Amino acid sequence: MSRVEAKKPSLYISDPLSEHAVHQSLSVLSGVLKSCYGPAGRLKQLHNGVGGYVCTTSQSSAVLRSLSISHPVLKVLTASVQNHVSRYSDCGLFTAILCCSLIENFTSINILPCTVIKISKHLLTLCTDYLQSEACACRVPVDFSNLETLFCLVRSILTSKPACMLRKTEVDHLTRLTVKAFLLTVPCHVETSAVLGKCVIVPMKGRRVVDSTVFPGLLLETTEKQFPNPLSIKRTSSDMIKVALFCVSMSGDLSNLAEGSITVHHGISLEMSELDQLLNVGKQLVNDGIGLVVCQKVIHPSLKQYLKENHVVTVDRVGLSMMEPLSQMTGSVPIASIHSFSPSCYGSLKDVCTVSFAPKHFVHLIPNDTFICSLMLCNRSETTWDELKRVYETAEHVLQLTIKEPLALLGGGCSETHLASYIRHKSCNLPASSIKAIDCSQTQFQLVADAFCRSLESVACSLNHDDGDIFTDMVYGHCWLVPSGFSSVSNWSDLMSKCGCGINSNTQNLNWKVLQSRFGSPLLQSCLKEPPVKADEFLTLDCFAAKCSGLQVAVETANLILDLSCIIEDQN
Repeated sequence: MSRVEAKKPSLYISDPLSEHAVHQSLSVLSGVLKSCYGPAGRLKQLHNGVGGYVCTTSQSSAVLRSLSISHPVLKVLTASVQNHVSRYSDCGLFTAILCCSLIENFTSINILPCTVIKISKHLLTLCTDYLQSEACACRVPVDFSNLETLFCLVRSILTSKPACMLRKTEVDHLTRLTVKAFLLTVPCHVETSAVLGKCVIVPMKGRRVVDSTVFPGLLLETTEKQFPNPLSIKRTSSDMIKVALFCVSMSGDLSNLAEGSITVHHGISLEMSELDQLLNVGKQLVNDGIGLVVCQKVIHPSLKQYLKENHVVTVDRVGLSMMEPLSQMTGSVPIASIHSFSPSCYGSLKDVCTVSFAPKHFVHLIPNDTFICSLMLCNRSETTWDELKRVYETAEHVLQLTIKEPLALLGGGCSETHLASYIRHKSCNLPASSIKAIDCSQTQFQLVADAFCRSLESVACSLNHDDGDIFTDMVYGHCWLVPSGFSSVSNWSDLMSKCGCGINSNTQNLNWKVLQSRFGSPLLQSCLKEPPVKADEFLTLDCFAAKCSGLQVAVETANLILDLSCIIEDQN
């Protein structure tokens, strides 16, 4: 078939960062992301323009997924951030804002990209070495025997997403539930390699947030009045309940038969033969002492009735997503055939009971060892529930990362401003041998270092959405916010109760300067070797692993984009 239109040649773009359109698009993207950042971030309503579901959010994962980006440079940036979020769940906005700021500031200083890249790599190494060192003053150890630090970490995540529409009492309630649910997934008996359990979210939309609760074990939704209360269930001699878990349909239909021809003798009913086989399975289950039968798909009503008469509880239509936690919790091996299976596939439970939360009814499976739990998550509307679910999953992942590396970073912009102050302090005292190794001049190094620090500070400035002023102190390099309308006040300390993270107060003799001021550079006079960490409700913390990764991804992505000499784009 001949072409309707002649094939177009590929589009060749030389030095893409020199284009005004790229900088304009980058500025727009940066503005959108900055406006989402922090507890006071502005919400975005995302939809496809032709109707359908509307998402109200300020989360980077949802925003970046919904944006229509065409320019290859911005595609590289957003793909890097999305990959980071897929691995760490947190600090997506931090990574994206920092990367945009680095590109904008690096391109404004008129230094060859290759030189900028070499210097920024050195600065990144300074940052990561400092963050990993014991002398780091913006790093906080996380002690899992002290729940207050975990509460601060989770509370910081919950309050950073205003689309959840949470009040203070609701934040406190969800903070305790999140930590409790996570601790239930940590196995009590650790062998050579510990594997965390799973928390299954049970949606309850249209209910109060404070109605949310955690159950050890699993909740399986059932129809109303399907089970008597209390349950009459068969138990073993050791007072345990044997469980059989089926991943094959037990409905008695022929849809599961493989392709091919079937020879049926005259007078034989395939449906009755299948039902007879199901009843034989039921007899085997009863003879084996099974007390609970759970099926991923449908169980035939006749088989249900037979098992019920023999004090065997049946739950069907549990779905594929529940099979893994069911198998993990009970020790059962999912049975994939009704024609032959071994008793070694059976598992066990401690107890089974019924739970009702109008309008829903559940069977509660209580395990022997609790490392699987169910979180009944409530919120007032579908929109706020969807956002809360994403936030909870982020908090859960952050706790999992923290148990591997029990550290946190001071939040509220303080880690960024402190790092900027540290880099300025180090760059002023950089030995000549380091300058020679990087193969740059002292002036070039200072210009790139200043652009690097201003990019870090711009992330902290993004927390301010109400035209207030942001300051940094000259002792610890922390971030301080002054509300709008008070910039003319001479005594700033009267307006500053605590720094952004809440660890420092204005009772100390600190000197402040306006963040990103052109007059002077904030140099650390002294460093807190070990911050006086007293985890209270005002302390804001960030995930250590996620933020360190975000810093690295932002710098490396900015360097990659700076190194682009051309773009070849197919126009067909």
